[in-house]
Amino acid sequence: MPDRRQPDSSTDDNPFAAPPEGRPDEPWQPRGGPGHTGPGGPGGPGGPGQEPAPEGPARWDPTDPLQRRARYALFAGMWGFFFGVFGIPSVGLLLGALALYWGVSALRAGVADLGPAARPQRTAAVSGLVTATLALLLAASSYAVQLAYKDFYVCRDDALTRTAELQCNTLLPDNLVGKVLKVRN
Repeated sequence: MPDRRQPDSSTDDNPFAAPPEGRPDEPWQPRGGPGHTGPGGPGGPGGPGQEPAPEGPARWDPTDPLQRRARYALFAGMWGFFFGVFGIPSVGLLLGALALYWGVSALRAGVADLGPAARPQRTAAVSGLVTATLALLLAASSYAVQLAYKDFYVCRDDALTRTAELQCNTLLPDNLVGKVLKVRN
């Protein structure tokens, strides 16, 4: 009975397994599965030291500044929009401006030039630009309303009683904005 065990399917994918019988030892390199396209594989270039061509979409690489900027643009724009909707326009303005900067810099720096492999990053950058624009519009409209109806806000903030606060409603116009801002009983 031979000393050597018969190879089973679990050791075929083991990159640390000994080479098959009869083959000389080679420097370590990861072995691929059935569709392996690396050096020596069925679809590979065949020469040692040559890298296979990338297949499919690019994977998330946290060390790549272009991918990081695209993701930052998406997340900052999304949170800036939420802060604008929930009534914190200063944070929405800051996050919207950052998202706009990161989205534009990601698109200008080359995410758009990497071809189909950069499609997820391009989508993230463009989505970040859209949400950043919405966040900036919400913040700007909030500040515009506060500026246009400054007398009402000053009157309401300085009122010491509920009756004085209700009298501030006379400073509002008789339109939709006035009805939304009106102090209720």
